[in-house]
Amino acid sequence: MPINVPWNYPTWMCTPPGRAGSVFPTETVLPLEAQAYAVTQEGEIWQVTVKHSGEVLYSGQGPVVLVESPAPF
Repeated sequence: MPINVPWNYPTWMCTPPGRAGSVFPTETVLPLEAQAYAVTQEGEIWQVTVKHSGEVLYSGQGPVVLVESPAPF
């Protein structure tokens, strides 16, 4: 039986460890494909925004990396 539902490959936003002494990067699942977001850097501040709305999802230390999940969720 074929499945006619489109796969959802979410995007992970990887940011530096938090200030609570963590050594691991923070990973946040974003609902849109990676191309729907813009990552910019001004000096030491990195921002992730949604291209179509301009909504700022992250503003802070970098580097910030957007990674498309290799598996559907």
